[in-house]
Amino acid sequence: MPRGKKTGIFKKKGGVIKDLTRKVFKVLNENSGNPLNYKQIAAKLQLEDHGSKQQLLLKLEELKAQKKIKEEDRGKFVLDAEKNYHIGTLDVTSTGNAYFICDDFETDAFINKNSVNGGLNGDTVKAYVYKRKQRNKLEGEVVEVLERKKTDFVGTLQLSARFGFVVADDRSMNNDIFIPKDKIGEAVDGDKVVASITDWPSDSKNPYGTITRVLGKAGEHNTEIHAILADYNLPYEFPEEVEAAAEQLDVTITEEEIAKRRDMRDVLTFTIDPRDAKDFDDALSFQKLENGNYEIGIHIADVSHYVAEGSILDDEAYTRATSVYLVDRVVPMLPEMLSNGVCSLRPEEEKLTFSAIFELNDKAEIKKEWYGRTVTYSDKRFAYEEAQVIIENGTLEEGEIHTIPAEISITDEAYDVAPEIADAILKMDTLAKIMRGKRMKSGALAFDKVETKFNLDENANPIGVFFKESRDANKLIEEFMLLANRKVAEFVGKTKSGQPKKTFIYRTHDEPNTDKLEALGNLVQKFGYGIDTRSRMSTSSSLNKLLSDVHGKAESNMIETLTIRSMSKAEYTTENIGHYGLAFDYYSHFTSPIRRYPDVMAHRLLQHYLDKGKSVSAEEYEEKCAHSSEMEMLASKAERDSIKYMQIKYMQNFTGKAFKGVISGVTEWGIYVEVMENKCEGMVRTRDITSDHFVFDQEEYALIGRKHGDVYRLGDEVWIKVKNADLERKHLDFYLIEE
Repeated sequence: MPRGKKTGIFKKKGGVIKDLTRKVFKVLNENSGNPLNYKQIAAKLQLEDHGSKQQLLLKLEELKAQKKIKEEDRGKFVLDAEKNYHIGTLDVTSTGNAYFICDDFETDAFINKNSVNGGLNGDTVKAYVYKRKQRNKLEGEVVEVLERKKTDFVGTLQLSARFGFVVADDRSMNNDIFIPKDKIGEAVDGDKVVASITDWPSDSKNPYGTITRVLGKAGEHNTEIHAILADYNLPYEFPEEVEAAAEQLDVTITEEEIAKRRDMRDVLTFTIDPRDAKDFDDALSFQKLENGNYEIGIHIADVSHYVAEGSILDDEAYTRATSVYLVDRVVPMLPEMLSNGVCSLRPEEEKLTFSAIFELNDKAEIKKEWYGRTVTYSDKRFAYEEAQVIIENGTLEEGEIHTIPAEISITDEAYDVAPEIADAILKMDTLAKIMRGKRMKSGALAFDKVETKFNLDENANPIGVFFKESRDANKLIEEFMLLANRKVAEFVGKTKSGQPKKTFIYRTHDEPNTDKLEALGNLVQKFGYGIDTRSRMSTSSSLNKLLSDVHGKAESNMIETLTIRSMSKAEYTTENIGHYGLAFDYYSHFTSPIRRYPDVMAHRLLQHYLDKGKSVSAEEYEEKCAHSSEMEMLASKAERDSIKYMQIKYMQNFTGKAFKGVISGVTEWGIYVEVMENKCEGMVRTRDITSDHFVFDQEEYALIGRKHGDVYRLGDEVWIKVKNADLERKHLDFYLIEE
């Protein structure tokens, strides 16, 4: 059955008036500044019988006594708007209770589910806020919903003869959506659908809605993946007119176009990417100069040459703002003809590129730099694993393939590596390690988190789990991309005294919140680690030591995740504040225009300033930055949801099997356990731990048994059995194997 009750949806005539407080607040709020007496309020609420009017009189006296409303003149009431009513955002939990987030308060106000009054997660609301004396904590009641965060919800249709209900996948949506019969369309019982809220009558517990899209049968793989995208309003296909525009592009590289560019086709050039990559944003070129230095080019697909500003392709790319990387597919920012074709720096093809070219000495010091449009030719494509073998062995020989993980296969063509390419990779690896060392000394943070990946069969069913860790080949590419991103931002943003500031797209990362760092320090202290927050350098140094010390240990993934969460979020902006995590004063995103719209904007702006153009409108680009940051966040959430979905799908194969795990979270309702061998996380509910009555100790991050004193603490190793892997609820439940 759906979560919401299907009886009592409408207010019964006579009897107790439902939600009378909210209704009184709504009337007074709509007539703010105009005091109303109880007869006027009763008329607006359409209360006609004597019993209803008596309830209203009692309620008005109650609200006046609670100082939630004021009596102005005799018998006329207004909201006490001077200090108790505030505007903020609602954060609704899966229990239905909520927290009111408002800049007026240092702490969030708790709102009981009975006082949420139609507010949904993320909504902007007006709330009455007060302090409970016995608890000395802020509490509140929603008075009015000012703006919905979203009105479209993905869920499963449960159909009866005369109406339906959509049970939302979003666990913070605690009200099922009532769908009248004439708004159901072609959907049938059990379909996964998108429902749009159209109305919420004051006498109804449930919002009313209409089905706008049928995604397919709930539980089917493609349906569930499309549902994840739809939940964040992310597209999974291109409009026909956008595809047509891409196909109609003239992709010929003419002699006239080449003449406008620096010709790099004769310079040794190659790409290093993930084995399954289809779009290659970047290539590296290498040549040794007569003076003993090295000229290294970072060549990026010139997307802005093909995607004209203001075109239909540009509008679509801006709307999407990013490619979305789900567990079994990529939803690209650009149509495949561009992303995997003309803009992809494929081997043995001439390409139009935008380049940052540096002359470096043996100490990785920059002696010269150049930026501009180029034409390049990639001599070879490497997978990271292939480049890693060259770094470890000096060449790629068939006898060395044992150093490559079992799930990776090396193609025969990969062994045909010219000595000059191997030498280039080895020298660039040496320079990259010097640059990385300098970053670390400057206070950069070393987040080398292990990625969980799934082996999928032809039907996208998970048949195995493996882990991807950043190695030397990955770090080689990373350092040269960081170099290009940093120096491009410096080139535009670092102006001499007296010169006007130029608007540019920066990727910024603020310093971490001290309270979050303190909380992290208190937590890791329980594992024998520490954080020194006396200065910026001591903080970054101790965080790096923490990440190094936990690497490979049972608690590593949990502590790495908590450390990342303690950091500020990186974002796009025209206001440069530097990048804390990388220890850069200037940083932008320039190297991935196939998959990130900010990089496209950075290319256009860089060329504009190379052409001696004046600074552009900061306000216009700040709006584009905000949109890009928002879309990046949604794409990241969709990616996490797809991984969680695949973990649950994978663990369906192991119901009843025992696994060793580590406690990765503790709450009053249970403990989260991460399975060590596959990093799938599920919950052991407190009620399922039968050896004692356990209570949650927030200070100790633990569940403690009242009778025997047994403790289950964050970071403890435990054994669990898979209880249930519920794809529909997106929940993985475990039993604890108790000693």
